[in-house]
Amino acid sequence: MPILSASLGLTRYHVVGDVEDSLWRELPQRLKDNAFKDIDATTDERSFGWCNLDNMLDMDWAESPPEKGHYVCFSLRLDTRRIPPAVFKKHCLIALSQELAQAKAEGKAFISKDRRREIKDQVMLRLRARSLPIPAVFDVVWNTQSGRILLLTTNSKVKAMFEELFETSFGLELEALTPFALAADMLGEGVVSRLENLEPTSFV
Repeated sequence: MPILSASLGLTRYHVVGDVEDSLWRELPQRLKDNAFKDIDATTDERSFGWCNLDNMLDMDWAESPPEKGHYVCFSLRLDTRRIPPAVFKKHCLIALSQELAQAKAEGKAFISKDRRREIKDQVMLRLRARSLPIPAVFDVVWNTQSGRILLLTTNSKVKAMFEELFETSFGLELEALTPFALAADMLGEGVVSRLENLEPTSFV
């Protein structure tokens, strides 16, 4: 469970607008409807979705519920197949050499551009079929009283994925709590104009 690590990187959000009371009753099912789907037996390059924070293999929340006091805790799981470029290049050369030898045997002098692209696609599928996806898990902690959310990553691509899946799952928009947004949230809208006019100061 990364959130219990000694050190971590995180992104803070808050929910924009009000949350309907019915959402809290529907939330467990909404998590399941958008749960992670395993791709070990496929050639898919990527899969992502929600899973149990206590066990990334539990997509039904059978081991423990997401509700923990006034918090909702779950994880974003992302599985990705990564084929090293050097490995892909090597197997493309092998496949293209075999194809060229066959073409010459049939009296052809070259391989068409479309055929080369097709061969590369076939090579990539074969390599994906032979490789296992690498799992990554990013914990999510949602304070239902304050509307604040912690996402245990600072990776921009993962954050964009999380924001999109969150909106799809719950119909809610998120706003990242940057230092500016956090100050405005804590001090009130009346100080926004003053914050906008602040300039950095060097203390050296």
